[in-house]
Amino acid sequence: MSGSRKILVLNGPNLDRLDLRDSLIYGSMNFAQLTDFIFTSAKALDLNVEVRQSNSEVEIIGWLHEAADGENPVILNPAAFTHYSYAIRDAAAMLPSPLIEVHLSNPLAREEFRHTSVISGVAQGTIGGFGPDSYRLALIAMKEMI
Repeated sequence: MSGSRKILVLNGPNLDRLDLRDSLIYGSMNFAQLTDFIFTSAKALDLNVEVRQSNSEVEIIGWLHEAADGENPVILNPAAFTHYSYAIRDAAAMLPSPLIEVHLSNPLAREEFRHTSVISGVAQGTIGGFGPDSYRLALIAMKEMI
């Protein structure tokens, strides 16, 4: 795999129930299928990834601390935490390695409250609106950065 650096792919609330959400917005994959897609995309790029999901802000913050301590790059889909979790933003700001924010949908094409990301300001970039390909595009970008 590309170096020994593991890329943590962290996913926030409700992504574990992707198949129950509006398929016009989130697509037709369930979370297991999305995880398989991420692993397949990473393998094709010769990258080592670990995919995690939590509905807990505390757990995501712990994972970001772990990534900071291990100097692991992070691809983060903060989901609803995107819009208001300053605690996740502060943890993400501690990362010495790259951070890419991803979204399945395009938040700017949705309700106005989704137009604000408190995470984007501490990320190297944000990719959204491409469904599962948002993750693949993030992996391509991350490979270039690391």
